[in-house]
Amino acid sequence: MSTATPALIAVPWQQDARTIGVVGVAHATSHFFHLLLPPLFPAFIQEFGLSYSQLGLLMSVFFVVSGCGQALAGFVVDRVGARPVLHAALACFVAAALVVASAQGYFSLAVAAVLLGLGNAPFHPADFTILNKRVSAARLGHAFSAHGISGNLGWAAAPVFLVGISTLCGSWRVAYLGAALLAGAVWLLVLLQRDALEDPPPARAPLNAITAQVEANPPPGGHTTAVLEPAHQLAFLRLPVLWLCFCFFFCITAALVAIQTFAGPALQALYGLPLTVSATVVTGFTLLGALGMVIGGFLSAHVRRLELTIGLAMSLSALLMAMVASGAVAGATAAALCILAGLGQGLAGPSRDMLIRRAAPPGATGRVYGTVYSGLDAGSAFSAPLFGWLLDRGHPSGVFIGAAVAWMLGVLAAALVSRRLK
Repeated sequence: MSTATPALIAVPWQQDARTIGVVGVAHATSHFFHLLLPPLFPAFIQEFGLSYSQLGLLMSVFFVVSGCGQALAGFVVDRVGARPVLHAALACFVAAALVVASAQGYFSLAVAAVLLGLGNAPFHPADFTILNKRVSAARLGHAFSAHGISGNLGWAAAPVFLVGISTLCGSWRVAYLGAALLAGAVWLLVLLQRDALEDPPPARAPLNAITAQVEANPPPGGHTTAVLEPAHQLAFLRLPVLWLCFCFFFCITAALVAIQTFAGPALQALYGLPLTVSATVVTGFTLLGALGMVIGGFLSAHVRRLELTIGLAMSLSALLMAMVASGAVAGATAAALCILAGLGQGLAGPSRDMLIRRAAPPGATGRVYGTVYSGLDAGSAFSAPLFGWLLDRGHPSGVFIGAAVAWMLGVLAAALVSRRLK
């Protein structure tokens, strides 16, 4: 199955590039704010006397709000368009950073986590709706690659930005004021470049496109009972492949949380590395992920069996995590292996997004991306307190073992998705 084909009219590359660029900057900002709290966890522990379990629960609050909001945001994007939703999301990021900057305890951090979740929720349905509608078909694979790269760059920038300003100014609160200014600047950019993001709501079709598609391309075995009545807005939820995609995102994000949020403390406990290494590991992991996405963008455009690219790349990352968990390598080598695992994660990214595009019925792009990508938030909400609990209980190797297992389960889910789409 495949989603609506972008317009076949030749589009100047400058027009596509501007849309991809503005969407990419907005997406980088959303990923930057994914990591608004974790890089300065040690400061919160010192300032407010918190545990890693409590801090992991904060991330669960963020991801639960984001996951529920993401599924709902897909419907809003399909109805009112993506651009106004992006404005609301960036406003939430500004507010969240200001709340952390003035935080007086755990409750303030929890309020910030809710605002971060509300801000993060609309980005994937909004971004992919804009890209699918505005970018020419020939450049769409590269657009997805650039989108993924921008997210990784946002992740890479967050720990350096926050830890760097905090160290330079001697105050973590100043770092969060800087983050608020950053979000405000991106909000202004999105406002000034609004024509590059124009996304008029589609006209209502006389016959439900989802029903027509499933009837024309019945699932294996010829069963079409998954189709609802014409014009039913929830018909896409009965497609089994949708929930396989959800499970895939759940698994890969559990692994991602292990590295981004807890690799630093786990490396300190297992290998005696200083906590300052955490910023280097997360930044290196995400930068190599960005490099992997550059390569993965070309692979997704030329490799038909996307699940093979995903499987090989994520298996590599899982193997590296198993080596780190063993405790048999030197500390510096363990940090390097964590960073190298980002390459596998990045290689799989564009193929992952193209696989979801194939699974999205016509007319339901925002809803499908919103529902599927809420698996990211569900996986994070589940895994963050689990990995925090493992650290508090003295099991740092469990962080890396959990990442390896999650990646391998993701490989299985991707293979099942591909099988359903044949």
